[in-house]
Amino acid sequence: MNNKSFFPWGRLLKMTVILAAVMTNAAFAGGESWPKEVSLGYQKYGPLIILKSTGELEKRLQEKGGTVKWAEFQFGPPMLEALNVGSLDFAVTGETPPVFAQAAKGSPLTYVANEPASPQGEGLVVKADSNIKTVADLKGKKIAAAKGSNSHFFLIQALAKAGLTLDDISFISLAPADARAALERGDVDAWSIWDYFYAAAEIQLGVRTLTNGEGIVNNYAFYTSRRDFVEKYPELIAVVLEEVRKTDLWVKNNPAEAAEKLAANIGVDAKIVEKALRRSEYGPQPLKPEVITAQQKIADTLLGIKLLPKPVKVEEAVWHPKDK
Repeated sequence: MNNKSFFPWGRLLKMTVILAAVMTNAAFAGGESWPKEVSLGYQKYGPLIILKSTGELEKRLQEKGGTVKWAEFQFGPPMLEALNVGSLDFAVTGETPPVFAQAAKGSPLTYVANEPASPQGEGLVVKADSNIKTVADLKGKKIAAAKGSNSHFFLIQALAKAGLTLDDISFISLAPADARAALERGDVDAWSIWDYFYAAAEIQLGVRTLTNGEGIVNNYAFYTSRRDFVEKYPELIAVVLEEVRKTDLWVKNNPAEAAEKLAANIGVDAKIVEKALRRSEYGPQPLKPEVITAQQKIADTLLGIKLLPKPVKVEEAVWHPKDK
């Protein structure tokens, strides 16, 4: 796939309302436009890995004498730990990791945009031959999830809907690959997980879904940075989001081709990736009040069950570039 076929929408995208709002003179006042290097954190799935493969962001920064450094993470919490300590400038994760990251002492985490809700992209699954038929049947069972991830919160909410809490189950904190292996061996009874791992478990393992995220969680994806970075380089943030938006639009309009491209990077069958892509929503946008409210609900819920060390106010970490 050449660059010409990959980005036929550039002129239209540059005129979108979101970027017109970000790329105002007021937004750039007082800040340097371009750093010498920007470090981006990504996971082995999603638009950022495609953007990485195209080199388009590198081209944009080269025009200003800058370079791009990419850092891969298996899931969100360690990525945002790196962001908090200044090892990353920009990251994308699910909805729960930013809440935990914001609760860290002196956290500079700043929300810059979010992808639309994709609740079908999370699942609470069991093996096909399991005698567990409903979420309520999980009482007293071992359930795996990555601690601090969006699927951790999804599990909490799915249990609550069934009248259960984390105290009613045995929570096993495992990274996705380890959790999958544990489910296969029978070491855990269920697994709470997100795409593409969810789609892979459905197709490769034939797992049975007790529930997905519909009616339980939003499953937003959030683009985050550091407060000092966004204030110093607002134009760069605008360019990164512009390139992500281009990639998102291409993925949305070409899911089969995007799946082939992603599958080559992930090392799984393209059918798995395509299934995940088709139940995702695309297009980074500024955080709207309802998104901030939903994110605050996550923070309050985690605080209420003593998983969050202190209260956080999500609004305080949201970037409002038009106010600059």
